[in-house]
Amino acid sequence: MPTMIALMQQLSEPVMIRPIQTAADYEVALAELDSLIGRVEPGTPDGNRYALLSSLVEAYEAANYPVQASADPIAMIEFVLEARELTRKDLEPFIGTRQRVWDIMEKRRRLTLPMIRRLHEGLNIPVDVLIQEYALSQ
Repeated sequence: MPTMIALMQQLSEPVMIRPIQTAADYEVALAELDSLIGRVEPGTPDGNRYALLSSLVEAYEAANYPVQASADPIAMIEFVLEARELTRKDLEPFIGTRQRVWDIMEKRRRLTLPMIRRLHEGLNIPVDVLIQEYALSQ
């Protein structure tokens, strides 16, 4: 019966990579990823190295540079609009009329529960962000 090592050797060549444990390791990994971008093919030794390094960098970033969700639901909506190249007009199906969208985005009114549900379902904005309290402008 073949061993796991024998099977793995048949699948691909070994890729020598060490864990990212320090900021210096992280910088070296980023530099190597930059050098590989656009010149590797999946399934090749360089492609495998790129995939492994990417996973290690993502794990290091998640542990050392966690992204905090905005506590301001309006800022999150603005972020989603910008990231998806949408306009406030695109919010009308989720919030209501143009005036209502303006009132919400200028913090003159609060988001209602139906608006929160539609924004979550339509734009995949986390509910836990949308339900946060925020100050209304005067």
